[in-house]
Amino acid sequence: MRLSSFVPTVVAFVLAAAMSLVGANFSTRAIETVSQNAVQEKLAVEGFNWVEVQTDGLQVVLSGTAPDESTQLAAQRAAGHVVDPARVINVMDMEARESIGAPRFSMEILRNDHGISLIGLVPTQWDREAFIRSVEKAASTGAVADLLEQADYPIPPAWEDVAEFGLEAIERLPRSKISLAADGIDVTALADSKEQKARLERALHEMSPNGIDVTIDVAAPRPVITPFTVRFLIDEEGARFDACSVETPEGHARLIAAARALGVSDPSCVIGLGAPTDDWAAIVEGAMRAVAELGTGTVTFSDGEVSLIGTAGTSTVLFDKVAGELEADLPDSFTLHARLPEPETDEAEEAPQFLAIRSPEGQVQLRGRIPDDRTQTATEAYAKAAFGANTVYSALRQDTDLPQGWSIRALAAIEALAQLQNGSVTMKEDHVRIRGRTGDPDGKALITRLLAEKLGSGSEFDIEVEYVRKLDPVLDLPEPQECVDRANAVIQSAKIVFPPGSTDVDASSTDTLDRLAKAFENCENMEIEIGAHSDSQGREEMNLQLSQARANSVLNALIARRVVSVDFTAVGYGEAHPIATNETEEGREANRRIEFKLAGAAETTDEAADDNGDEADATEATSETEETDDAAMTDDASDDAAADEEQSDEATDAPAETDTDAEATDEGETE
Repeated sequence: MRLSSFVPTVVAFVLAAAMSLVGANFSTRAIETVSQNAVQEKLAVEGFNWVEVQTDGLQVVLSGTAPDESTQLAAQRAAGHVVDPARVINVMDMEARESIGAPRFSMEILRNDHGISLIGLVPTQWDREAFIRSVEKAASTGAVADLLEQADYPIPPAWEDVAEFGLEAIERLPRSKISLAADGIDVTALADSKEQKARLERALHEMSPNGIDVTIDVAAPRPVITPFTVRFLIDEEGARFDACSVETPEGHARLIAAARALGVSDPSCVIGLGAPTDDWAAIVEGAMRAVAELGTGTVTFSDGEVSLIGTAGTSTVLFDKVAGELEADLPDSFTLHARLPEPETDEAEEAPQFLAIRSPEGQVQLRGRIPDDRTQTATEAYAKAAFGANTVYSALRQDTDLPQGWSIRALAAIEALAQLQNGSVTMKEDHVRIRGRTGDPDGKALITRLLAEKLGSGSEFDIEVEYVRKLDPVLDLPEPQECVDRANAVIQSAKIVFPPGSTDVDASSTDTLDRLAKAFENCENMEIEIGAHSDSQGREEMNLQLSQARANSVLNALIARRVVSVDFTAVGYGEAHPIATNETEEGREANRRIEFKLAGAAETTDEAADDNGDEADATEATSETEETDDAAMTDDASDDAAADEEQSDEATDAPAETDTDAEATDEGETE
């Protein structure tokens, strides 16, 4: 066969093959486009707009970044509903996940009479075994139940300080729950008395780590009050409680509401155990209203003994009516003693009296009448036992015509005076008057219970006792100079820094200001100066203005931290008082400083300041001495009392003068 006969056939086959390839390619592209568009439309409807769709032949390739694995799989399933799932190729990525943060580490320390339990989650790197050994040593017990779990994360920055606080706290608190965490501490504990409660709270606050929120809840049991006492009176100064005891919170609310309704401005009652009846609050409220009906007078409850004393000049008819109604309302187990004093006469003013005076320095003077030598010896010995043998001066005179029970009443007067920091007791046949100051917030109530018990029913007594926080041994308030020294110690360890030429405290000094605020805790009723000093660079007037502005900034920062119990004065001294040379950078740095001192402590002439201080202190001491003497001798009216004073004043002038000088010297040293 000739070659020319094969050429057309071959050409036909080639053309057919080419056309087949072109058709196949066109068909493939059409299928890819249709598949891509259909999948994209489906994904858009389902909300997967972030998915990119590409086709490769029959394969549908999904790409893009899914927010999470479940969303990625959902997009793949949506595409599989449009085309064969086998044709769907998933090359999608997922967003990078943030690393899982560290858990909140915390630990609870539970302590009771049976031992200690540790519960919580602590860092693995923390020396847990050493802490448990320290707990055993601090609590003096080997019974420590370790229920702690661990997690391998970094130790929080404040964890060690918090754990150290827990060790110190558990040593002091035998019945407590202490919750420790790097961002906060909660302490719940029981105390045996309110005094112990106050001491524990103060100690826990003082050892609290800086920058950590600490919540302290120390509860004390209700006291047993014996005798269970209430004393309510209305006189020219208004209505008030000298003592108030209730057994239940409901009773407390009832008496407080009744007292306010009768004009008591700030009533307070102690909730305790020992009420002689369940209806105590209702009975006392009725007696208070009885006094209000009289207009003036006193009602005293000492367990079941009730004393109603009117005021001289009150209508006899009205008094009998009120006393009769009150007696009818009392339970059968209660006894009422009602007395309406007669108007005072000249003869009554000459009645004998017994005086006991206690000065602020602790010196005690006994004056007035006593029945006999044996009673005088016993009275003086009792006073020396109560106040100290070297602090009692006696100018007692013997009088055999004194009323019955005088000796017992004199001992009760001395016992009442022992409850005061300073003051006086004046005792007559039918009346006892107590005046003075105490550091016990319940001092007036204690004296009321004591006199109600010792003097017997129907006895009349007046109590003018002032509670002074500074004298409270439980609060243990610091002296002014102690507060100044603590503040300056904080600044010496970390200065208050200001940017160059600025009056705003630098942020780096925030911790120093926080520590200063803590140093001034419990500093009350004192005047302290904030002094700012500069170096000698620049004009003197500019330095003075700059230092004044900086002192003001420190003052504002302390006020912002609620240091409001101290009366601060901000003073700028400029370059006037350098403590180092201004020729070197180190010296200039030392001169740029903040200092605290008691207000009024002069920077210039020490001698003049001392003279002025001594004069002021002496005046103040003299005033206090005169005030005490006036308080003690207000009721002196009889010739015998005047004679007692004449005899005792001569003997006591020297001690009184010494006390005044001592007081002035002490105050001068503090300044």
